[in-house]
Amino acid sequence: MALSTTRTINHILKPLSAAVCATRRLSSDSTATITVETSIPFTGHNIDPPSRSINTSPKELMTFFNDMAEMRRMEIAADSLYKAKLIRGFCHLYDGQEAVAVGMEAAITRKDCIITAYRDHCIFLGRGGNLVESFAELMGRKDGCSRGKGGSMHFYKKESGFYGGHGIVGAQVPLGIGLAFAQKYSKEEYVTFAMYGDGAANQGQLFEALNMAALWDLPAILVCENNHYGMGTAEWRAAKSPAYYKRGDYVPGLKVDGMDVFAVKQACKFAKEHALKNGPIILEMDTYRYHGHSMSDPGSTYRTRDEISGVRQERDPIERIRKLILAHDIATEKELKEIEKEKRKIVDEAIAKAKESPMPDPSELFTNVYVKGFGVEACGADRKEVRATLP
Repeated sequence: MALSTTRTINHILKPLSAAVCATRRLSSDSTATITVETSIPFTGHNIDPPSRSINTSPKELMTFFNDMAEMRRMEIAADSLYKAKLIRGFCHLYDGQEAVAVGMEAAITRKDCIITAYRDHCIFLGRGGNLVESFAELMGRKDGCSRGKGGSMHFYKKESGFYGGHGIVGAQVPLGIGLAFAQKYSKEEYVTFAMYGDGAANQGQLFEALNMAALWDLPAILVCENNHYGMGTAEWRAAKSPAYYKRGDYVPGLKVDGMDVFAVKQACKFAKEHALKNGPIILEMDTYRYHGHSMSDPGSTYRTRDEISGVRQERDPIERIRKLILAHDIATEKELKEIEKEKRKIVDEAIAKAKESPMPDPSELFTNVYVKGFGVEACGADRKEVRATLP
């Protein structure tokens, strides 16, 4: 006799009772329906929030675990590579915030666009990028996703709708509104997610772009990844009103638990439907980064170690999914540990392959600067001697 495959979990964070556990083990690739509830309610501004109840499956749970475990391992490995001086310059790590990248991807398609700031490694991975491209780019190698010319802050994958990491604080938001304008102009049924941090939330250009998006009802979703510290400055010290989801005033907003992958998925699905019909919306993702702002920031001078460990213990996005998988007997603790072990191996192999990639040719300094085919010439300081004719 077939067993019922619909189960309800009231709170992802709280300990799960034995009553929700399956009487027999579910296959990890099963698409059987499991109903879960977000850890906390959504809070809306000028809009009725979506339901907390979400349908998932063993297959999706295992996918979430695999994807977030790989992202976490990639960022930890990047930390080591930076300390070994194999990665140079700026490097901003995403560990702790994985639920935002994974939940967002689960709700949209690759035809939808994403543009973000400089904490971009995991967004690139979520858009279909691979580890070798990621590590090669981090190390400035030719096989990197931006041919070794962008580094940590400038990952890019246009064919998958990822229009980059951007180094200038807040500057990607007007570009994102431009992408949304192009989508509406072309009569496409897709949206653009323009992502920024709480440190960029006070930028004037953000409000100028949002005003245009609202005037023209553009399919734009502004995503504020609020990890509560803009560099080393706590949000309450930088913003008179840190309720970023309300900052749009005339534009509706939603506050989301950004450490809950299902809350992010539900919010992004809801936001996409809204944006296609009504124009822009703001999503504030309440999240947390475990590393400092960048690799030059130890991350412990403006917050306590107890605060960091407390978030790890109570809100970690990977641990939340682990608890759900174990509660439904989809996989054992040992099997999940084996997955994490395999992720370490995959990451190590990708690093080894990325190290084999050559550095870009010096001539690459002159590419991607001017439009091709116009015979642009590079001259000496006196403008008399032609040094090179650019392609």
